[in-house]
Amino acid sequence: MTLTSFARFRPMLLGLAGVIVLPFILPLLGLTLNTATLIIALVIATLGLNMLMGYTGLVSFGHGAWFGIGAYGAALSQLHWFGSNVVASLLVGMLVVGAMAWPIGLLMLRRRGVYFALMTLALSALAFTIAFRWTAVTGGEDGLGGFDRGTLLMFDLDDGITYYCFVALIGLLVLYAQLRLVRSPFGHVLVAIRENQERATFQGYPVQRYKLLTFVLSAMVTGLAGGLVGFLNYIVSAEPTAVVFSGELLAMVVIGGMHNFLGPAVGVLFYTLFREWFSIWTENWLLWFGLIFVGFVMFSPGGLVGIWQQVTRRLRPEPEEAAAMAGRKIREGMDIPAFLQPKMSSETVLEASGLAKHFGGIRAVSNAGLSVEPGQIHALIGPNGAGKTTFFNLISGRFVPSSGSVRLHGREIQGKTPDAICQAGLARSFQITNLFEGINVRENIRLSVQAKHASRFNLWRDVEDIDQINSETDELMQFLGLAGMEQVKGADLSYGGQRLVDLGIALASKPQVLLLDEPLAGLAAAERERIGNLVAAISRHIPVLIVEHDIDRVLGFSQRVTVMTEGEVLMSGTPEEVRANKKVQEVYTGTGTPPVTGRLAGDASAQPMLLQVRNINTFYGKSHILNDASIDIRQGEIVALLGRNGAGKSTLLKSIAGLVPPRSGQITFDGQQIAGKPAADIARAGIGYVPQGRGLFAGMTVAENLSLGRLARATEAEKGTVWSEEKIFEMFPRLKERYRTYADYLSGGEQQMLAVARALSGNVRLLLLDEPFEGLSPAVVEELFTVFDQIRREVPIIIVEHNLDLVLALSDRAFALERGAVFHEGPARPLLEDLDYRKEILWL
Repeated sequence: MTLTSFARFRPMLLGLAGVIVLPFILPLLGLTLNTATLIIALVIATLGLNMLMGYTGLVSFGHGAWFGIGAYGAALSQLHWFGSNVVASLLVGMLVVGAMAWPIGLLMLRRRGVYFALMTLALSALAFTIAFRWTAVTGGEDGLGGFDRGTLLMFDLDDGITYYCFVALIGLLVLYAQLRLVRSPFGHVLVAIRENQERATFQGYPVQRYKLLTFVLSAMVTGLAGGLVGFLNYIVSAEPTAVVFSGELLAMVVIGGMHNFLGPAVGVLFYTLFREWFSIWTENWLLWFGLIFVGFVMFSPGGLVGIWQQVTRRLRPEPEEAAAMAGRKIREGMDIPAFLQPKMSSETVLEASGLAKHFGGIRAVSNAGLSVEPGQIHALIGPNGAGKTTFFNLISGRFVPSSGSVRLHGREIQGKTPDAICQAGLARSFQITNLFEGINVRENIRLSVQAKHASRFNLWRDVEDIDQINSETDELMQFLGLAGMEQVKGADLSYGGQRLVDLGIALASKPQVLLLDEPLAGLAAAERERIGNLVAAISRHIPVLIVEHDIDRVLGFSQRVTVMTEGEVLMSGTPEEVRANKKVQEVYTGTGTPPVTGRLAGDASAQPMLLQVRNINTFYGKSHILNDASIDIRQGEIVALLGRNGAGKSTLLKSIAGLVPPRSGQITFDGQQIAGKPAADIARAGIGYVPQGRGLFAGMTVAENLSLGRLARATEAEKGTVWSEEKIFEMFPRLKERYRTYADYLSGGEQQMLAVARALSGNVRLLLLDEPFEGLSPAVVEELFTVFDQIRREVPIIIVEHNLDLVLALSDRAFALERGAVFHEGPARPLLEDLDYRKEILWL
């Protein structure tokens, strides 16, 4: 047997060794053969639960219900139909469980997370109530008895050792079947669902079908264990259907290790021995077990098996990403693998027309459309809030359009599920890297290759034996430059590596058109060049629709560009036409004529410095967003943060507010260092933050929102300007009229006023505003403009706003960012009045 074969069947060999030695070891520990049989049956039950929880990520608090139903089904079938035929009775019990689990699963799996878990809890409570009260069928509190184990092939199952061997044989068969399931294409998809359900859906997998089948199989295996225990004890009662027993099963899986194949067996053995030994010394053994359970949840989520894996990982470290990876180049003229090359066609590949999407009263996209031709890189650009991401999501199936159509090779795909759209030939990457972090790089890519293979639903065949899937995976990894990194986990990759794998996952789906959402975001220069070269190589065979904020680069390699603004398509044309289009320039740089004449403050240079930000570096995960960014603000002034979408402006505000703590650098507020402090402490120090989207407390009135704003910084009131309700209502008289109105029912302008007023009510000394004019009518914009101009006399403001005319008319100074670094600092007036100078600083 080769090492690979041994590794594949190691769980079976360990299981076989376990069932052989168990009846010999337990008597030495003072336990009986019946306990050994019970342990094997409980291992079967927890294997069923682990299939659902450990591999699919669905937490069940009610699996004891299936255990009890299986026991009742087997017992009743023997009493009424099969006599002493134990095998037939057990099979009927499993079928009864499966027949009930299918419709119940259809209902429950419509919910995820805590709601699914609560429904399983309700299932257990309902099953116990029925079993306890339906005396005519279940025997009520006395249970069902009067049945026997009979014989099997001349073996008397009433004999203890014979029945142990019978249960052990079934246990080994279940173990083997589950081993084949876990190693099959179907089983690998279950792990993908656990790690990242959304990504699995966009790979082309009908996730709900996989979850439903797993739910049913899991219930049937646990039901089989219930039948075995019923025949072991010669009685079936309502007790196993109770919530308590479901909790015990859950605890066994967690303590053993729910992401490991044999973890449940270790957990069952630990629980049984702990109960038997500790119950001798104290009747409160369950209390001590509960403390141990909490300890495992907090300090070793991988359970007992996880502790062993941590030890072996220290002795044999897992491979790390090669340091040279970021420097690898895509060879000029390199072609994508042949299996990814679709048939050449001259017709339009993707066509979207008249697309619209409304979220309540908000029109995110209105009558938008574009077309993607063969061999083309088509760029979709536009300022912040233009509707690009929503448009992208409408095409890929994340959202259902309110109106309009999307055609892929002439066939309409709008309204279909993301997995159906992927199977039709459209694949996408994500703005925030969206891969399976808990599994290795090769498995990430192979899952996507497998999604288009006929064996993707196979429950039995070992995926390692499917040559086509494995050869295509290896070929694609070679093309991407990932060869040699097969065993590195997704979470251990550098940010550039994760971007590359995210692109590979989308490409492996064998698309006819590829949608890329900001593939260059957060990458270093060498990585940008590498991804850019990959995109160019891909586009020679697969047309690409790309959303990207690095406009200079994207216009450099695109053949067609569509520009969006305010949810509509402004124009489509070549990169040269886009660069020369005055309307596009106005979208990015404004008209040079502000809609409101700003009352610019006097010279604030003599005022004391309030905030200094020096060389801060901020990350989202592994994405480096701010690069040695530095700004400052004095008393009595308004400072604008300018830059293209994705430049790091909002992240800079969040770093100051403590919502995204910087990894390095200094932030000095009124002489005190606040970098790295909790957001609550920074807020109490006097920095108020108004996020994009307002962030109001829905379901609360204006009065309650203002009250919570005061509450947050009450201890620091003496240090800041005291903003009483009367003073706030002088600034925002409309809020006084809406004092008892719920925030949900305010207009957009009133909600923005309330967001600012709530921040001010905490007696702030510095106000941070993120897109305060977004989506507001001109009249409301003018009103807020005037208010901000008045506020600056008491509270300085740092403002992020994509309407450059407005923000420059309002501001004293401006800082411009690009790729997280400040590249321009100066007075706002020249940028306001000199459009050519503004284009020189902020345009391409």
